[in-house]
Amino acid sequence: MPADQAMPVHQAMPVDQAIAVVHVDPWLLVVHKPSGLLSQPGRGPALADSLLTRLQCHWPELLLVHRLDRDTSGLLLLARDPHTHRRLSTAFAERRVHKAYLAVVEGAMGATAGRIDEPLARWATATATAPPRYGPVPVGLGGKPALTRWRLLGARGQRSLLLLVPHTGRSHQLRVHLASVGHPIVGDPIYGLEGASGRLMLHGLGLRLRHPHTARALRLRCLPRERGFDQPDWEPWGDHLERHGLAATLEFH
Repeated sequence: MPADQAMPVHQAMPVDQAIAVVHVDPWLLVVHKPSGLLSQPGRGPALADSLLTRLQCHWPELLLVHRLDRDTSGLLLLARDPHTHRRLSTAFAERRVHKAYLAVVEGAMGATAGRIDEPLARWATATATAPPRYGPVPVGLGGKPALTRWRLLGARGQRSLLLLVPHTGRSHQLRVHLASVGHPIVGDPIYGLEGASGRLMLHGLGLRLRHPHTARALRLRCLPRERGFDQPDWEPWGDHLERHGLAATLEFH
């Protein structure tokens, strides 16, 4: 397969029961990470299982280029050699890699599109029983600029399906931004409604970048396949996504 062509979603190749390869070439690999799996191993045997350690059973040379939170599903990019890893890391740092996400949020949006421009910083460090927590903080007090754009794809009851495009890559950015405007992501155990349960309804839908070796455009997409996005109540949103979201996902800036 040429390096500038993405494997169609329905032809993604399973690595195990949870992980599917969306694109592979001699320099890089893009996979669909399931919700509930760490991107890389944590400290201690209880956190040893991760997407990276599973993939390294097949490709021992793999290096992680970026991460998704454990409870977020979607596209994850890995390099197959240190030189490619450096090039891809530089592309991320220079914001030449464009990402798009799907999220189901609480509440009805008051518009069809918008932006959240709110600097963020860490509010609390991680402990043995709790993850780190982030929140809005003015730049003058240590906050880092953070910008998220969103588009409404559909609504049902008091929940909305959004297409999200982060223009910065701050920790927990999408989760904190949406919670800060009163629309936390459904299932978010940190920033969501009290008693939130079920999977975090956040999915890495698309990646767009220049291939680090061929310079050809890579446009990669994968729809969510875990339970939650495919519940009967969400079914009408599939039409919205096909008509308004999927085709234009990586052109929405």
